[in-house]
Amino acid sequence: MVRAIVGANWGDEGKGKITDMFAEKSDIVIRFQGGANAGHTIINEHGRFALHLMPSGVCYDHTTCIIGNGVALDINKFINELEQVKEAGLNPHLLVSERAQILMPYHILLDEYEEERLGKNAFGSTKSGIAPFFSDKYSKIGIQVNELFDDEVLKAKLKNICTLKNLTLEHVYHKPLLSEDELYATCMEYKEKIAPYVCDTHTYLANAIKEGKNILLEGQLGTLKDPDFGIYPMVTSSSTLAGYGAVGAGIPPHKIEDIVVVTKAYSSAVGAGEFVSEIFGDEAQELRIHGGDKGEFGATTGRPRRVGWFDCVASRYGIECQGATQVVMTALDCLSYLEEIKVCVGYEIDGEVTKDFPTTPLLKKAKPVLKTLKGWHCDIRGIKNYDELPQETRDYVEFIENEMGCNITMVSNGPEREAIIYRNK
Repeated sequence: MVRAIVGANWGDEGKGKITDMFAEKSDIVIRFQGGANAGHTIINEHGRFALHLMPSGVCYDHTTCIIGNGVALDINKFINELEQVKEAGLNPHLLVSERAQILMPYHILLDEYEEERLGKNAFGSTKSGIAPFFSDKYSKIGIQVNELFDDEVLKAKLKNICTLKNLTLEHVYHKPLLSEDELYATCMEYKEKIAPYVCDTHTYLANAIKEGKNILLEGQLGTLKDPDFGIYPMVTSSSTLAGYGAVGAGIPPHKIEDIVVVTKAYSSAVGAGEFVSEIFGDEAQELRIHGGDKGEFGATTGRPRRVGWFDCVASRYGIECQGATQVVMTALDCLSYLEEIKVCVGYEIDGEVTKDFPTTPLLKKAKPVLKTLKGWHCDIRGIKNYDELPQETRDYVEFIENEMGCNITMVSNGPEREAIIYRNK
């Protein structure tokens, strides 16, 4: 079967742990979108891994890991991450789609230059080159992996790229120009590094589906960072929806049978953009410190995440957009320090309350409508059975489940992979 694991919110929902769990039971794990601009943390018997490009199946000998055609492939980061994984004693089976496109050094520079130009209106980019990369992909001047192996095609493309980019570098950013020869030399280095992994992954996956293999599609970020359905323009540049898994991996849409949507027991986000249930000051710092395995700090950037109360409006919308068949709630244990826990159940916009997630201009006006629930105020780590959780904990989970309208089938109460409670629904 084919299963997708995606985020309901702004990313940072704890998908890494859940993906690692399912990866153990999968034959193939595929990254289908995004790039090295966001990470996920996995903690298992092999150690602690902050992965950015590597699919989560790298920890398992029986699993083939694929970088799909929908990924922004930063080859240097790919190789560096692979070396770190190998240092931990792992030897992952990796394939890279010959149709994947390469994130080039100038994409990173252009990302930095644009954030610098925008100043206080910057997008809060991770400066990983993602927006310039996808801009080039859809402007049809991106470089596919297979083009590294065709000198004539590659040189003609680099000539055109330098013509276009140098106009921007000179007249918009007033920065040093690109050299065709230097870019060609870089591409030859990339060719040598990536050659052992390049594959026609479309055919590989078509055969795997015929053979009944278990395939896991691994998403990055969450619904609210989707360029179509998210908080545009403060979004990422490739679709974060499970539906895009069919495109970014090369799998028929009707083959995706299970869509696991991950949401956290509270809200968090990295980067700029609308975040209605956000909290500030000491209250936010306390939640940030208690949050996650090592606090709410980005796996890629290390910067403090913005945090807030669970947002039922955003999460319901996120789950609907993803087409969830089941929901997993993570980091429930992080709220154990609270005597009372607030939940956002609606948005007040221009004096009216709505439970529907609006477009960005209206979102800017929205104020959270909060409901206060009683906290459990005790440590719940180590509990294996749902019925053994404090009544207040179960009330919290079930209140949110009712608001979202989708079954929460698993609850995470600790950072370790085994710290998961399965609910019989």
